[in-house]
Amino acid sequence: MQKRFENVGRLDGKVALITGAASGMGLVAAQLFAQQGAKVMIADSNEAAAAAGAASISADGFVAASVGGDVSNDADVKRMVDETVGKFGALTVLYNNAGIMLGDDDSPVNTSEDVWDRTIDVNLKGVFLCNKHGIPAMLASGGGSIINVASFVAHNGAATPQIAYTTSKGGVLAMTREIAAIYARQGIRCNALCPGPVGTPLLAELWSDPARKARRIVHIPMGRWAEAEELARAALFLASDDSSYMTGQSLIVDGGITGAYTTPE
Repeated sequence: MQKRFENVGRLDGKVALITGAASGMGLVAAQLFAQQGAKVMIADSNEAAAAAGAASISADGFVAASVGGDVSNDADVKRMVDETVGKFGALTVLYNNAGIMLGDDDSPVNTSEDVWDRTIDVNLKGVFLCNKHGIPAMLASGGGSIINVASFVAHNGAATPQIAYTTSKGGVLAMTREIAAIYARQGIRCNALCPGPVGTPLLAELWSDPARKARRIVHIPMGRWAEAEELARAALFLASDDSSYMTGQSLIVDGGITGAYTTPE
Protein backbone atom coordinates (compact mmCIF):
# COMPACT_ATOMS: atom_id res chain seq x y z
CA MET A 1 0.00 0.00 0.00
CA GLN A 2 1.35 3.41 -0.94
CA LYS A 3 1.93 5.76 2.01
CA ARG A 4 0.07 8.65 0.38
CA PHE A 5 -2.07 9.83 3.30
CA GLU A 6 -1.20 12.46 5.88
CA ASN A 7 -2.33 13.41 9.42
CA VAL A 8 -1.90 9.89 10.74
CA GLY A 9 -3.89 8.96 13.84
CA ARG A 10 -7.32 10.51 13.24
CA LEU A 11 -9.00 7.14 13.94
CA ASP A 12 -6.82 5.93 16.79
CA GLY A 13 -8.77 3.57 19.04
CA LYS A 14 -11.65 3.10 16.60
CA VAL A 15 -12.96 -0.13 15.08
CA ALA A 16 -14.44 0.14 11.58
CA LEU A 17 -16.61 -2.29 9.64
CA ILE A 18 -16.62 -1.38 5.94
CA THR A 19 -18.93 -3.22 3.55
CA GLY A 20 -18.13 -3.66 -0.12
CA ALA A 21 -14.49 -3.10 0.80
CA ALA A 22 -12.72 -5.71 -1.32
CA SER A 23 -12.22 -3.28 -4.20
CA GLY A 24 -12.79 0.26 -5.43
CA MET A 25 -13.89 3.00 -3.07
CA GLY A 26 -14.32 0.61 -0.16
CA LEU A 27 -10.81 -0.83 -0.35
CA VAL A 28 -9.20 2.60 -0.60
CA ALA A 29 -11.20 3.68 2.46
CA ALA A 30 -10.12 0.54 4.32
CA GLN A 31 -6.48 1.34 3.57
CA LEU A 32 -6.89 4.94 4.70
CA PHE A 33 -8.83 4.09 7.86
CA ALA A 34 -6.21 1.52 8.84
CA GLN A 35 -3.36 3.93 8.33
CA GLN A 36 -5.25 6.49 10.40
CA GLY A 37 -5.24 4.09 13.35
CA ALA A 38 -8.49 2.14 13.04
CA LYS A 39 -8.80 -1.62 13.27
CA VAL A 40 -10.63 -2.43 10.05
CA MET A 41 -12.93 -5.29 9.12
CA ILE A 42 -13.26 -5.66 5.34
CA ALA A 43 -16.65 -7.17 4.47
CA ASP A 44 -17.53 -8.22 0.95
CA SER A 45 -19.47 -10.84 -1.00
CA ASN A 46 -16.17 -11.69 -2.70
CA GLU A 47 -14.58 -13.44 0.26
CA ALA A 48 -11.26 -14.16 -1.46
CA ALA A 49 -10.80 -10.54 -2.54
CA ALA A 50 -11.74 -9.33 0.95
CA ALA A 51 -9.11 -11.61 2.48
CA ALA A 52 -6.51 -10.37 0.00
CA GLY A 53 -7.30 -6.76 0.84
CA ALA A 54 -6.98 -7.40 4.57
CA ALA A 55 -3.73 -9.29 4.05
CA SER A 56 -2.28 -6.39 2.07
CA ILE A 57 -3.16 -3.90 4.79
CA SER A 58 -1.74 -6.18 7.49
CA ALA A 59 1.47 -6.65 5.50
CA ASP A 60 1.97 -2.88 5.62
CA GLY A 61 1.89 -2.98 9.41
CA PHE A 62 -1.70 -1.95 10.03
CA VAL A 63 -4.62 -3.89 11.54
CA ALA A 64 -7.24 -5.50 9.31
CA ALA A 65 -9.30 -8.65 8.96
CA SER A 66 -11.96 -9.83 6.54
CA VAL A 67 -15.36 -11.46 6.48
CA GLY A 68 -17.48 -12.66 3.57
CA GLY A 69 -21.18 -12.13 3.15
CA ASP A 70 -24.08 -10.58 1.27
CA VAL A 71 -25.44 -7.36 2.81
CA SER A 72 -28.93 -8.26 1.60
CA ASN A 73 -28.89 -11.40 3.77
CA ASP A 74 -29.80 -10.91 7.42
CA ALA A 75 -27.75 -13.83 8.76
CA ASP A 76 -24.70 -12.74 6.78
CA VAL A 77 -24.88 -9.20 8.12
CA LYS A 78 -25.28 -10.39 11.69
CA ARG A 79 -22.17 -12.52 11.21
CA MET A 80 -20.23 -9.56 9.83
CA VAL A 81 -20.99 -7.53 12.93
CA ASP A 82 -20.43 -10.43 15.32
CA GLU A 83 -17.06 -11.26 13.79
CA THR A 84 -15.98 -7.61 13.94
CA VAL A 85 -16.81 -7.37 17.65
CA GLY A 86 -15.36 -10.82 18.31
CA LYS A 87 -12.10 -9.96 16.58
CA PHE A 88 -11.61 -6.37 17.75
CA GLY A 89 -13.81 -6.06 20.84
CA ALA A 90 -16.00 -3.19 19.65
CA LEU A 91 -17.64 -1.43 16.72
CA THR A 92 -17.38 2.36 16.54
CA VAL A 93 -17.40 3.13 12.78
CA LEU A 94 -19.93 1.52 10.45
CA TYR A 95 -19.28 2.43 6.80
CA ASN A 96 -22.13 1.07 4.68
CA ASN A 97 -20.42 1.26 1.32
CA ALA A 98 -21.66 -1.87 -0.48
CA GLY A 99 -23.86 -1.13 -3.46
CA ILE A 100 -24.64 -2.08 -7.04
CA MET A 101 -25.62 -0.27 -10.23
CA LEU A 102 -27.02 -2.64 -12.85
CA GLY A 103 -26.64 -1.98 -16.56
CA ASP A 104 -30.31 -2.78 -17.29
CA ASP A 105 -31.56 -0.19 -14.78
CA ASP A 106 -33.52 2.28 -16.90
CA SER A 107 -36.81 4.19 -16.81
CA PRO A 108 -39.82 2.97 -14.79
CA VAL A 109 -41.28 1.60 -18.03
CA ASN A 110 -38.16 -0.25 -19.16
CA THR A 111 -36.72 -1.55 -15.87
CA SER A 112 -37.52 -5.16 -15.04
CA GLU A 113 -38.83 -6.23 -11.68
CA ASP A 114 -35.74 -8.38 -11.18
CA VAL A 115 -33.42 -5.40 -11.65
CA TRP A 116 -35.58 -3.33 -9.30
CA ASP A 117 -35.67 -6.01 -6.61
CA ARG A 118 -31.95 -6.77 -6.69
CA THR A 119 -31.00 -3.07 -6.59
CA ILE A 120 -33.30 -2.31 -3.68
CA ASP A 121 -32.19 -5.47 -1.84
CA VAL A 122 -28.52 -4.51 -1.91
CA ASN A 123 -28.57 -0.71 -1.88
CA LEU A 124 -31.45 -0.07 0.53
CA LYS A 125 -32.29 -3.25 2.41
CA GLY A 126 -28.55 -3.90 2.77
CA VAL A 127 -28.01 -0.55 4.50
CA PHE A 128 -31.02 -1.23 6.72
CA LEU A 129 -29.68 -4.64 7.77
CA CYS A 130 -26.20 -3.26 8.48
CA ASN A 131 -27.72 -0.62 10.72
CA LYS A 132 -30.12 -3.13 12.30
CA HIS A 133 -27.24 -5.30 13.48
CA GLY A 134 -24.53 -2.65 13.73
CA ILE A 135 -26.32 -0.16 15.97
CA PRO A 136 -26.66 -2.45 19.01
CA ALA A 137 -22.93 -3.23 18.78
CA MET A 138 -22.14 0.48 18.52
CA LEU A 139 -24.32 1.29 21.54
CA ALA A 140 -22.50 -1.41 23.50
CA SER A 141 -19.20 0.16 22.41
CA GLY A 142 -20.19 3.62 23.65
CA GLY A 143 -21.35 5.07 20.34
CA GLY A 144 -19.68 6.04 17.12
CA SER A 145 -20.22 7.15 13.54
CA ILE A 146 -22.37 5.57 10.81
CA ILE A 147 -21.67 6.47 7.19
CA ASN A 148 -24.33 5.42 4.70
CA VAL A 149 -23.30 5.74 1.06
CA ALA A 150 -26.04 7.41 -0.98
CA SER A 151 -25.38 9.40 -4.17
CA PHE A 152 -25.72 12.83 -5.69
CA VAL A 153 -28.60 11.41 -7.77
CA ALA A 154 -30.68 11.17 -4.61
CA HIS A 155 -30.68 14.98 -4.62
CA ASN A 156 -30.84 15.76 -8.36
CA GLY A 157 -31.97 12.70 -10.25
CA ALA A 158 -29.80 11.07 -12.89
CA ALA A 159 -28.94 12.55 -16.28
CA THR A 160 -29.82 9.20 -17.88
CA PRO A 161 -32.56 6.88 -16.56
CA GLN A 162 -31.67 4.56 -13.64
CA ILE A 163 -34.87 4.45 -11.62
CA ALA A 164 -33.99 1.63 -9.23
CA TYR A 165 -30.56 3.00 -8.29
CA THR A 166 -31.80 6.58 -7.81
CA THR A 167 -34.76 5.42 -5.74
CA SER A 168 -32.56 3.20 -3.56
CA LYS A 169 -30.20 6.08 -2.82
CA GLY A 170 -33.09 8.42 -1.99
CA GLY A 171 -34.22 5.83 0.53
CA VAL A 172 -30.73 5.78 2.05
CA LEU A 173 -30.96 9.55 2.64
CA ALA A 174 -34.31 9.21 4.42
CA MET A 175 -33.02 6.30 6.50
CA THR A 176 -29.93 8.30 7.45
CA ARG A 177 -31.99 11.22 8.77
CA GLU A 178 -34.25 8.88 10.74
CA ILE A 179 -31.36 7.00 12.36
CA ALA A 180 -29.64 10.28 13.21
CA ALA A 181 -32.75 11.59 14.95
CA ILE A 182 -33.31 8.39 16.92
CA TYR A 183 -29.76 7.93 18.21
CA ALA A 184 -28.35 11.46 18.47
CA ARG A 185 -28.57 11.45 22.28
CA GLN A 186 -27.16 7.94 22.55
CA GLY A 187 -23.74 8.75 21.17
CA ILE A 188 -24.30 7.63 17.58
CA ARG A 189 -23.97 9.98 14.62
CA CYS A 190 -25.29 9.01 11.21
CA ASN A 191 -24.51 10.82 7.97
CA ALA A 192 -24.79 10.08 4.27
CA LEU A 193 -21.86 10.32 1.88
CA CYS A 194 -23.12 11.30 -1.56
CA PRO A 195 -20.51 10.76 -4.27
CA GLY A 196 -20.63 11.94 -7.82
CA PRO A 197 -19.19 9.58 -10.43
CA VAL A 198 -16.06 7.87 -9.10
CA GLY A 199 -13.41 6.27 -11.30
CA THR A 200 -13.86 2.70 -10.06
CA PRO A 201 -13.75 -0.50 -12.15
CA LEU A 202 -17.56 -0.74 -11.86
CA LEU A 203 -18.07 2.71 -13.37
CA ALA A 204 -15.49 2.12 -16.08
CA GLU A 205 -17.38 -1.00 -17.12
CA LEU A 206 -20.76 0.74 -17.09
CA TRP A 207 -19.40 3.66 -19.09
CA SER A 208 -17.31 1.66 -21.55
CA ASP A 209 -19.49 3.15 -24.29
CA PRO A 210 -17.78 6.50 -25.16
CA ALA A 211 -21.10 8.17 -26.04
CA ARG A 212 -22.67 7.21 -22.73
CA LYS A 213 -19.58 8.40 -20.86
CA ALA A 214 -19.62 11.73 -22.73
CA ARG A 215 -23.29 12.30 -21.80
CA ARG A 216 -22.34 11.96 -18.12
CA ILE A 217 -19.05 13.88 -18.11
CA VAL A 218 -20.66 16.98 -19.64
CA HIS A 219 -22.73 17.40 -16.45
CA ILE A 220 -19.65 17.55 -14.19
CA PRO A 221 -18.35 21.14 -13.90
CA MET A 222 -14.89 19.86 -12.92
CA GLY A 223 -14.87 17.78 -16.10
CA ARG A 224 -13.65 14.49 -14.60
CA TRP A 225 -14.61 11.58 -12.41
CA ALA A 226 -13.64 11.64 -8.74
CA GLU A 227 -10.70 9.56 -7.58
CA ALA A 228 -11.56 6.88 -5.02
CA GLU A 229 -9.07 8.50 -2.63
CA GLU A 230 -11.06 11.75 -2.70
CA LEU A 231 -14.15 9.92 -1.45
CA ALA A 232 -12.11 8.03 1.13
CA ARG A 233 -10.93 11.33 2.58
CA ALA A 234 -14.54 12.53 2.85
CA ALA A 235 -15.48 9.28 4.59
CA LEU A 236 -12.54 9.75 6.95
CA PHE A 237 -13.92 13.14 7.96
CA LEU A 238 -17.31 11.58 8.76
CA ALA A 239 -15.73 8.67 10.63
CA SER A 240 -13.42 10.85 12.71
CA ASP A 241 -14.10 13.20 15.58
CA ASP A 242 -13.54 16.09 13.16
CA SER A 243 -17.27 15.78 12.33
CA SER A 244 -18.37 15.43 15.97
CA TYR A 245 -21.24 17.94 15.68
CA MET A 246 -22.55 16.64 12.36
CA THR A 247 -25.41 14.15 12.11
CA GLY A 248 -28.36 13.55 9.81
CA GLN A 249 -26.61 15.30 6.93
CA SER A 250 -25.56 14.61 3.35
CA LEU A 251 -21.94 15.24 2.46
CA ILE A 252 -22.03 15.73 -1.32
CA VAL A 253 -18.70 15.15 -3.09
CA ASP A 254 -19.62 15.45 -6.76
CA GLY A 255 -17.31 17.81 -8.61
CA GLY A 256 -20.00 20.51 -8.61
CA ILE A 257 -22.81 18.58 -10.32
CA THR A 258 -25.52 19.49 -7.83
CA GLY A 259 -24.35 23.10 -7.71
CA ALA A 260 -24.81 23.83 -11.41
CA TYR A 261 -27.83 23.45 -13.66
CA THR A 262 -25.65 23.56 -16.76
CA THR A 263 -21.94 23.10 -17.26
CA PRO A 264 -19.95 26.31 -17.92
CA GLU A 265 -18.37 26.68 -21.36
